[in-house]
Amino acid sequence: MLLFVSLGAAIGFVGAIVGIGGGLIAIPMLALVFAMPQQLAQGTALLMIASNVLLTLRNYHKRSPIDFRSVAIGVAANVVATHLAALVAQDMSPVMLRNLFAVFLASVATFYIWQTLRTRTRQEKADATPARRMGFTQYVILGAISGVIGGLFGVGGSLILVPVMTVVYRFRQTSAQAMALSMIVPGTLVALITYSWHGNTDWTVGIALSVGGMLMIRQGVRLAFYLPERTLKLIFAAVLYLTVVLLLWK
Repeated sequence: MLLFVSLGAAIGFVGAIVGIGGGLIAIPMLALVFAMPQQLAQGTALLMIASNVLLTLRNYHKRSPIDFRSVAIGVAANVVATHLAALVAQDMSPVMLRNLFAVFLASVATFYIWQTLRTRTRQEKADATPARRMGFTQYVILGAISGVIGGLFGVGGSLILVPVMTVVYRFRQTSAQAMALSMIVPGTLVALITYSWHGNTDWTVGIALSVGGMLMIRQGVRLAFYLPERTLKLIFAAVLYLTVVLLLWK
């Protein structure tokens, strides 16, 4: 139990820095080191993800207030899509599910590297552009897409939201991470219930990871607001690539 609490603390710290709740690291770790089937690893990690995302969101909201009224539109679409996708994931081959997860993460990480390493002139011009307003349709579409991803993989709904908000709508990285977390919270709880209902959750391990993660979230969020935005994006991509390596190794 002490091992899982310590592991949860390390994962929670990294997850808070990049706004992903730590599940991207916990899932391959449980599958690789502790030989859990992919569905069980995802369902167990969801326990930690749910608690860590809630606490991370609270700390982000203190530093960058979130417009919850607008986000609620995306939340509704996210919940429905998450439940349907989580049901599909229960009957998929664990190997196929793991490989799809790796391909998805590699694609997002590559996109972040491309975005961050653009020429300085283009980057400065993009940073100077004010954020664009998202409408009803945009919130519904993003909520649904993030729900499908979160339901299938148990994590990752915010991964598609953050790059879209930063590149297309010009949100700052920390603001995008905060809004993405607020949009996926209810869907994460729905996914946890679905995975648990099908017996794909180890509550003992999941609770231990949750306790450890919550101990380090405040420090991670503080570091996220201290680091330069360019550095934060590169860290985000590095975490994703590390996860892909672990998944393919398994």
